[in-house]
Amino acid sequence: MLMFDKLVSEEARYEELMQRLGTAEVQSEPSEYRKLAKALSELEPLIERFREYKNLVQEIAQTEELASAGDNDMRELAREELKALVARRDALVAELKLLLIPKDPNDEKNVVLEIRAGTGGDEAALFAAELFRMYGKFAERQGWRIEVMSSNDTGVGGLKEVIATIEGRGVYSKLKYESGVHRVQRVPETEASGRVHTSTVTVAVLPEAEDVDVVINDKDLRIDTFCSSGPGGQSVNTTYSAVRITHIPTGLVVSQQDEKSQIKNRAKAMKVLRARLYEMELRRQQEAIAKDRRSQVGTGERSEKIRTYNFKENRVTDHRVNFTTHRLADVLNGDLTEVLDNVITHYQSEKLKDATAVS
Repeated sequence: MLMFDKLVSEEARYEELMQRLGTAEVQSEPSEYRKLAKALSELEPLIERFREYKNLVQEIAQTEELASAGDNDMRELAREELKALVARRDALVAELKLLLIPKDPNDEKNVVLEIRAGTGGDEAALFAAELFRMYGKFAERQGWRIEVMSSNDTGVGGLKEVIATIEGRGVYSKLKYESGVHRVQRVPETEASGRVHTSTVTVAVLPEAEDVDVVINDKDLRIDTFCSSGPGGQSVNTTYSAVRITHIPTGLVVSQQDEKSQIKNRAKAMKVLRARLYEMELRRQQEAIAKDRRSQVGTGERSEKIRTYNFKENRVTDHRVNFTTHRLADVLNGDLTEVLDNVITHYQSEKLKDATAVS
């Protein structure tokens, strides 16, 4: 089987890494040592399960011999034990297949979350605020830290746009499939006739880029400063603390004015710019791959409607995986686990087809 050929190859790589890690040359180079140690730690769960599988196969063979020889009592005991061993073997095979799925190098990264009101005017802006609250509540449940980078509110409780960072363990792995168009269907409070309105909000989840991920040349940036507007005390409109950065090659523009310090605004703007440039490169790579995978349900493009929140039916439906729950209030209160697990499982199974076209 191709899967087991892959496992044998990975075990050989693991042994090679172990040997290299013990050499004086590697131990005298901290960066190389950390790199090898990280690779080993990532491989370790797979190798442990594979070795358990190989031991189990031997045990099954020995038990099969006992089940076909000896007295009746011994054969009966061996048959019962064989059932348990085979069940464990099958469970290990399923686990090994999952462990063989290529790891997304961004899974452990923090994210930049961008939410923008789409079609629907004030109703879209109100729902954008509700979605931001939903993700904030979910982040709180996970023990993550969320910080607003910039926001543009409507003055009546809605948000035209909000950009925030979410920091914690495995943030991107949990939220990476949230990018897309989120649709809400409900009767607005201002609707006298009781007619259901449909509005949309776009969500983007960008892996936070590190300096090593994206190279930005100073000559490619145009940095403008201007007076802040809005809340901020006496310094508003008197100091040039707001910053606008334009990335000339791509035309991307990021503005930041939440802080009174120009230095802090510039640092925040660069963080957002770096994440957007990194995402552009990721999307370019993913679009190239997607051309060969038209049969996949959904492509992750933001222009697609990925989820509907229907208030009249108390329903949340994820259209990519055909999953529906009638726990709308719980979901909007940050209980996203069931929804996210179904989406993640779907995309894992898609990757599994590629990783194991195997058995």
